[in-house]
Amino acid sequence: MPRTRLPLLLSLLLVACGLLLHLARAQQAPTRPVVYVVPIEGVIDLGLAPFVSRVLDEAAQAGAAAVVLDIDTFGGRVDAAVQIRDALLDAKVRTVAFVNKRAISAGALIALSAETLAMAPGGTIGAAAPVQVGAPGAGAMPVQEKTVSYVRKEFGATAEARGRPQLLAEAMVDADVEVPGVIDKGKLLTLTTDEALKHKVAELRADTLESLLQQLDLAGAELRQPSPHWAEQLVRLLTHPVLSSLLVSIGMVGILVELRTPGFGFAGVIGIGSLALFFYGHWLVQLAGWEELLLVAAGLVLLAVEVFVIPGFGVVGALGILALLAGLTLSLFGAGATTEVMIAAVSRIVMALLFALLAGLLLLRFFPRLPFAHRLVLEADLGSGPAHGSAPESDQRWLGQRGRAISVLRPAGIAEFDHQRVDVVADGVMIEAGEAIEVIRVDGNRIVVRRATEPTKEN
Repeated sequence: MPRTRLPLLLSLLLVACGLLLHLARAQQAPTRPVVYVVPIEGVIDLGLAPFVSRVLDEAAQAGAAAVVLDIDTFGGRVDAAVQIRDALLDAKVRTVAFVNKRAISAGALIALSAETLAMAPGGTIGAAAPVQVGAPGAGAMPVQEKTVSYVRKEFGATAEARGRPQLLAEAMVDADVEVPGVIDKGKLLTLTTDEALKHKVAELRADTLESLLQQLDLAGAELRQPSPHWAEQLVRLLTHPVLSSLLVSIGMVGILVELRTPGFGFAGVIGIGSLALFFYGHWLVQLAGWEELLLVAAGLVLLAVEVFVIPGFGVVGALGILALLAGLTLSLFGAGATTEVMIAAVSRIVMALLFALLAGLLLLRFFPRLPFAHRLVLEADLGSGPAHGSAPESDQRWLGQRGRAISVLRPAGIAEFDHQRVDVVADGVMIEAGEAIEVIRVDGNRIVVRRATEPTKEN
């Protein structure tokens, strides 16, 4: 028996040795480094920030050798660039900015945030003075000094964190910053590729991405070029200024119509759905949070209380409008937003709410007359008399009668006519007890009254 086992044991030993040698060779064999390439093109908007953050996290988890930002942009939103800047400074993977061919305004802040900055021949970087977009057809307008100061310090702090000249970065933002031998006071700094290399703003010159990878000792690396997935593309669409304002208007129109009609129907679904899309997009770009949602919810509740519980319009309604305005406005800007951006956000929401109010009033007035609305609106004559739901004869006799309020009408309460107590409803305003009233109409079982124009004679 021992002799028969010996060949088997030897065979197993040889197989084990072969596996160990194969594993050792596999570990010693060189593996291709992985490099992620992220395009930074066109206008820098809020939807770009979550895409860049996702790629940086994926690259770090995959053990990538570097993430290269291929930059060619004239800039965009400052708050979006600040979010990308923070993600680059906190990245757990090597970051490289390749300016091919320009990094202007917000693009310059992104480029300065990378560990390594390379520029293509003929490239430019700088001209980052914050501006306010004017009216349609008009040019950009200058912003306040405190806005310039904030953006200047963001650039300076970013350059300082990456070991680049802080004063040169600040001169890209503020024309009052003078750098002897580089830029005079009163001019914004924009550097060419040669100038950026000379003044230590950039570290490398590269004609192409392949040339850049060779200088980074990453020649032959496996290139991965991620693109925004459908959710990130949807976010960029939902956060577009025009569409987001439209969603707010449609949402408020739907809710306004729903508040003025019985039950819960199509208008309420459209209104809530539009606001949900608005907050979904701004939630994903980290602009809207629980605070904004609670403010909007509180505003809607206060307005509902004002409409259904408290007659007239007073403090509760005003607080509801303010809460709604604050919640929607705060969802339009984030960290790094300038004062002008905040003012523009308030203007957008105010215009959207005014449009919603006007559209809602027109819709409530003319919707029943539209051809397609005939199936949704009951227009048949119900006839008269108790059997058809109209006011009974006993109530019709009060029409035009005068009396006085026994209780406070808010709006419902009790009144007295000809020494008889009658349940009545005030016409839109609160009436104190003891005030003279008159019946202006009888709607079904409702006796509607208002303040009498002349004092009522007591018997």
